[in-house]
Amino acid sequence: MSDTGPRHRTDPQKNLVGFVVGPVSYAIDISRVREIVNPLEVTPLPHMPHDVAGVADHRGEVIPVIELRARFGLDRADNARSTKWILLHAGGERSVGIIVDSVTEVFGAIEGIRPTPEVGGNRDLRGIAGVVTHNGRLTFVLETGRFIEIFEALEASGVL
Repeated sequence: MSDTGPRHRTDPQKNLVGFVVGPVSYAIDISRVREIVNPLEVTPLPHMPHDVAGVADHRGEVIPVIELRARFGLDRADNARSTKWILLHAGGERSVGIIVDSVTEVFGAIEGIRPTPEVGGNRDLRGIAGVVTHNGRLTFVLETGRFIEIFEALEASGVL
């Protein structure tokens, strides 16, 4: 049975899924998360953007997989025991996976999401929606729409 929509949450105040990539804490909106899984075998495809690891078969669905370490300019790491994939809803029955170093916890942005400071570069291209402070650390909230755009571009180009 396929999971096509947001799940009922027992605590609606917990609206973010936290994870780590390199030394930085990130989070995404829990309503966009389909599920969190252990890494699967990835099949690389020719002519992929540098941050797309390839595709994987997850329960009969071919899912494009984005390597966040590559996207953020970090060296790729071997799958460690803590490495996870976060599968995101990409519309309809489609999903896209993002590879993270570890998933930390589900939490709420008690004081709300604040805008990121202007420090150069284009924050829209980086896909950062804002920042929260959680457990005394800055946590950058990512805009999952950026990952969906990558999926749609691959689909439109006929790669998927």
